Order: sequence, then C-alpha cells, then structure tokens
Amino acid sequence: MGRGRVELKRIENKINRQVTFAKRRNGLLKKAYELSVLCDAEVALIIFSNRGKLYEFCSTQSMTKTLEKYQKCSYAGPETAVQNRESEQLKASRNEYLKLKARVENLQRTQRHLIAWMNLLGEDLDSLGIKELESLEKQLDSSLKHVRTTRTKHLVDQLTELQRKEQMVSEANRCLRRKLEESNHVRGQQVWEQGCNLIGYERQPEVQQPLHGGNGFFHPLDAAGEPTLQIGYPAEHHEAMNSACMNTYMPPWLP
Repeated sequence: MGRGRVELKRIENKINRQVTFAKRRNGLLKKAYELSVLCDAEVALIIFSNRGKLYEFCSTQSMTKTLEKYQKCSYAGPETAVQNRESEQLKASRNEYLKLKARVENLQRTQRHLIAWMNLLGEDLDSLGIKELESLEKQLDSSLKHVRTTRTKHLVDQLTELQRKEQMVSEANRCLRRKLEESNHVRGQQVWEQGCNLIGYERQPEVQQPLHGGNGFFHPLDAAGEPTLQIGYPAEHHEAMNSACMNTYMPPWLP
C-alpha cells in the first residue's frame, strides 16, 4: 500500500512543524548540492526559519558574487538596457544644449561689448534716445575720472621713486666727500711731518790740525772743533722746503 498524498497546509502542531522543517530543509540542501555536482550548475540556496535563523548553501566560494550576478540578470533586462541607452542619449543631448547655450551667451555678451565700445567712440549714436545718451555721457565721465585717477597714481609713484633715488645719490655724495676730506687731511699731515723732519741741528766739520811734537797722542784744545748751534734752515735745504710747501695746501688744523 503506497504512501498517501500529504495535504499542503500549515502544520498546527509546533513540534511536528519543527520536525518537518528540519527534514525537508536537509533534503532541500542535499538536492541543491546534488544538482550543482551532477549538472555543474551554480546553485545558491537561502532559507530562513520562522525564528529568523539563516540556513544557506552556495556551490561557489562566495555567496555575494552569486547574488550580484543574480541582481544583474534580474534587474538589467532588455527593457532596462533600452532605458539606459535613452537616458544616456538624453544626457548627451542636454550636455550639447548647455554647451550651445553658453556659446550663444558669450556671443551675445561680445556683441553688447562691441556696441558699447562703438557708442563710446561716438559711432552709431543715431539710434539712441535722450536717456540712453545721458547714460552714455555719465559712463564717459566716470571712465574719464577713473583714467585720471589712475594716471595721477602712476605719476605719484614715479615721483616717489625719483625722490628715493635722489636721496640715495645724495647719501653717496656725502660719503665720497667725507672720504675725500679724510684723504686730504692725512696727506697734509704727512707733508707737514716731512717738512718738520727737514728742520734739525747740524754739526760744523772739524778742521784737521797739525800734530805738535811728541808722539802725537795729546792734542791741544781748539775752539774750532767744538759743535756750534745754527739757527734756521741750512742753505741747501731752503729750495727743497720751498718746493714742498708750494705743492701742498695749508692743513685746516694749522693756526
């Protein structure tokens, strides 16, 4: 007699329900393993009990890679691919539109600047009204004031720079003048010392006296052999002193 067909409904008995869950869970995991081995299939099985406990089986080493593969295959169907292409085309069209818009704005800005420049030059003024002409006149006055202010600032800067250079040159001249005065002072002092060295005492030459008898050991005293004091410069040094004094100037420290 064969086994009867089991009615598929929730088992009310808690113990029987847990026993049935354990048996069928193990059988399901076994079938998944057999399917992956026999058919060389990539199988992933996830089971949660009524208490929230997780039971899983994966024929590969990583359950995460299998789930990622599942998500790509499930959520990226043909319709999704078409939508992605349309989205990319829309994005490219929008970028092109933004580029063209920016280019048009630049051209318009350039045109406005060109018209304003021509108006400043006094050209194409017939199409302007009274208010526009008054506004243009105010702009010209403001521009003229700005130009004058900038020119004045540049002139003041140049004047300040020239004054600074003038002070530097004056300071250099003072230093050179001080060095020149010191050099002249030292030179005059040297000339004065040389002149003082020429002034001195000289001895008169001794007159050779003949020997007086005897063995010549004793000599009589002679006043001519004594030194004499001479007042003033010797005659042979007058010309040297005159030439030295004529070529120099009087030192400032002399009375």
